[in-house]
Amino acid sequence: MKLINILTVLIIITTPFTGCVMKGKNDQKDLGYRSANILEVEGLKFKDLNENGLLDQYEDWRLPTAERAKNLLSMMTIEEKAGMLLIADIRMGGEANMISALGIDTGETPVITTDFNEEDIVSVLNQFTGEELKHPVMNAVGTTKGIKNFKLRHYIFRTNASADSIAKWANKVQELAESDRLGIPVLFASNPRNHISGATLGTTQVVSEVFSQWPTELGLAAMDDPEMVRHFAEIARQEWLAVGIRKGYMYMADLATEPRWQRIEGTFGENTERAAAIIREIVLGFQGDSLNSSSIALTIKHFPGGGATENGFDPHYSYGRNEVFPAGMFENNLIPFKAAIDAGASAIMPYYSLPKGTKYEEVAYAYNKGILSDLLRGELGFRGIINSDTGPIDAMPWGVEDLSIEERYAKALEAGTNMFAGNADPGILLKAIKSGIVDMKFVDESVFLLLTELFDLGLFENPYVDEAKASSITGSYEFQKIADEAQRKSIVMLHNESDTLPVATGTKVYFEIYSKPYAKSVRGGGDVYIPDSYTHFEFVDTPEEAEVILLWLKPAMRPLFPADDSPLQLSLSQCAVDVNYVNSLVVKKPTILAINLSNPFVINEIWNEQSKQNYLGLFATFGNTPEALLDVVSGKFNPTGKLPVTLPVSDEAVTNNKEDLPGYLEPEGYALFDFGTGLSYN
Repeated sequence: MKLINILTVLIIITTPFTGCVMKGKNDQKDLGYRSANILEVEGLKFKDLNENGLLDQYEDWRLPTAERAKNLLSMMTIEEKAGMLLIADIRMGGEANMISALGIDTGETPVITTDFNEEDIVSVLNQFTGEELKHPVMNAVGTTKGIKNFKLRHYIFRTNASADSIAKWANKVQELAESDRLGIPVLFASNPRNHISGATLGTTQVVSEVFSQWPTELGLAAMDDPEMVRHFAEIARQEWLAVGIRKGYMYMADLATEPRWQRIEGTFGENTERAAAIIREIVLGFQGDSLNSSSIALTIKHFPGGGATENGFDPHYSYGRNEVFPAGMFENNLIPFKAAIDAGASAIMPYYSLPKGTKYEEVAYAYNKGILSDLLRGELGFRGIINSDTGPIDAMPWGVEDLSIEERYAKALEAGTNMFAGNADPGILLKAIKSGIVDMKFVDESVFLLLTELFDLGLFENPYVDEAKASSITGSYEFQKIADEAQRKSIVMLHNESDTLPVATGTKVYFEIYSKPYAKSVRGGGDVYIPDSYTHFEFVDTPEEAEVILLWLKPAMRPLFPADDSPLQLSLSQCAVDVNYVNSLVVKKPTILAINLSNPFVINEIWNEQSKQNYLGLFATFGNTPEALLDVVSGKFNPTGKLPVTLPVSDEAVTNNKEDLPGYLEPEGYALFDFGTGLSYN
């Protein structure tokens, strides 16, 4: 199906999303409620969330958000305010009994098969109120305890489950929150869920087949097509909305200037202009022109840019705390964030790093008043929520290790941080507030911003989703067809020897997918892939039978968790590829080589002046399906992708690179393939 026809299908499915509220100020809002009573005033209906029999300002959807948020803030206790400032993990996977109790089908053998009434459900929920799941970085708490006792209203949802499971779970949690004193709803956030990823990013991605499957973020950049990025964002928005996840811990506006950084796959590449254009479309596609009941609020990260990390080390670890700017490119990192702010991003997340050699205080960005208050709010004009990354208070307090936990909260709030991820227990924060270490002014300012987002998203009116429709919306055929188009558009052709590609119909092809778990030394080959119904080629079982070898390498970098204090190596032999095997294979028959890029790998062990003669072509992929690659190799789809990063010529070039300098600005001789490289059959 051609792109224009697919987009026509999308228009039939959904009206264009602009963020505009279609109803008038006094038109009845759609209310969703489970336990709240309904008030009728002047012929209109409202939820009596605090059960006082009166229409309070915060319950009156006719009023401006600011008035509602101010009124609710005045009613909140210190405990409720402290809980509002935390965002904790919530996982279905560790709560199998409750999933079964709710009648949710996870595709696994049910733990409990008995029918449950509402009292039984509450009983099962309460089984988890005394248990906290500890992690060196993450922290979660039982659902009932978090909502009822700790007054938490923000959760990071990390579990991979079916769409109807997520929808049912979200509704039950919202029902629990609605029954609490003020009826403040819950806001579920998630890391990206719509990308085919190598999963080396740990908990910073959720690899899921429930939602439509697109190329990685780096692959979206390779498309070099902002219009298609907008389609992606609008489709993903509808899928997230259907299951009740209303906030994205995404996307990364960081620039991929240090090739050894483990999180490059989640960026939009090394070029400022391309990254900024994509970020703009992402924000508008997910949020609309302004937040409303159909929006997914975004948290753009990691301000002021995490890609210039020293030697590629990640600041989740103490040895990776330093962000450096040897080329003086600090301002370059800000441009994608400016695009996000101009598009109306609801929240921005500072990274764990601390700046070295700049005019700013050498403390982590969550504590850095010069970075957050002076730069982000003052110079760039950001007015939304500043949400810390997970764990800077007690796990990664770089530069403020000598401060007590209470003092760290105080310094971060004064610097401009409004919300803290990675701690489910507000006890120490409450202690700091009550003792006067934390200025209540900063607490109230933060809670006001957080309430504003909840009101703008329409969660006070209706936080519930239609469980019956969730599975029919997420990953639908129409949505996946457009995602399939994007997968093909993201593939980059880097070499076409004597224009011999595409491969002719009927050619005998040996297709090997080489994907091994990370290890510095591996041996042997990959897996033979023979599609069930791809008739363009005749697929064979051995290289000897073939006329052409198609070898798809998926190098595996060292995962983000765990890591160590040695710089990453990007050569293929250090990334789970047996280069001796590859070199022995490709001399057997003319070979087409494809390499999946999660980072800018160094490929000179298999691709050099001597070995290039063995290859008919070279492709870069970004989390695609085998069929997407086959469509490009066969010519069913003409390649149009452009490299979003520079591929270095050698390990030495990587070692000598400047962390804040895009590859295309590195000295001559750095690049094997330049940023923006991309061939077509035309």
